[in-house]
Amino acid sequence: MKFHTPVVQTRYTSPLGPIILAASGKGLAGLWFEGQRHLPPELLARAPAASCVEGVALPVAPGHWAVLAAGGSSRRTATWPSDPEHPILKLAMQQLDDYFAGRRARFEVPLDLSHGTAFQQSVWQALLTIAQGDTASYGEVSARIGKPSAVRAVGAAVGRNPVSIIVPCHRVMGAGGALTGYAGGLDRKAALLKLEGALGLDGDYRWLRGKAAQLRLDPALEEARP
Repeated sequence: MKFHTPVVQTRYTSPLGPIILAASGKGLAGLWFEGQRHLPPELLARAPAASCVEGVALPVAPGHWAVLAAGGSSRRTATWPSDPEHPILKLAMQQLDDYFAGRRARFEVPLDLSHGTAFQQSVWQALLTIAQGDTASYGEVSARIGKPSAVRAVGAAVGRNPVSIIVPCHRVMGAGGALTGYAGGLDRKAALLKLEGALGLDGDYRWLRGKAAQLRLDPALEEARP
C-alpha cells in the first residue's frame, strides 16, 4: 500500500494499547495498533539490533514518531509529521473515547481509503456495512462485493485494512464463527467483539475454551460492555 498524498499522524492511548492515527486532507487514512503487522513503511524506523526494542514507538526527529523494527544498522526517519491538533485526528480520538466508553456504536469520521487497490477498497467498503454487534464470514464479505469465489483474496484485503476498529475488520470471522487472524492480535479482536456485544465469555464460540478464554479486559472495557 502506498500513500500518495501528504499524511500527518498522532498517537492515541486506548484500553487495548497505543494506537497510531494518520490523516490526509481527505479523511482518516490509518488506524494501527502500535507494533501490529502491516504497518506502513512510513511508520517504521530501523536501529542497531543491540538497542532495538521491536514495536516501541519513539521520536526519530522533531515532530516525527516511528515504530522500531528489529534488525538493520541504519535508522530511517518516518516521513509523516506529528499533528495531534489536526481536526480529523482530533475527531477520531474523540469518537474512539466514546466507543471504548460504550457511548458510540457508529463512527462518523471522514475516511480516505484511496491508498488501496480498487479491489481492496471494495472489500473495505463492504466491511463498513457490518453493523456493531454483528459479524460476517469471509464468504459473506466476498458475496457482498459480488465475487463469491474470491474468499482468499478477500481475506488478504481484510488483513491489509488500514483503518482498524473504524473499518471493522475485527467483525469478520472464519467458517462456523471461528476466530481467525487479526493484524492487531487475536486477543484484541476478541476484546473488541466482547465490547460490542458480539460475543461473551459464556461459550459463544468454541475457541473461547482455548487461549481467548483467558482474556482479561481493561476495567474500562468491562464497565462499558453492554
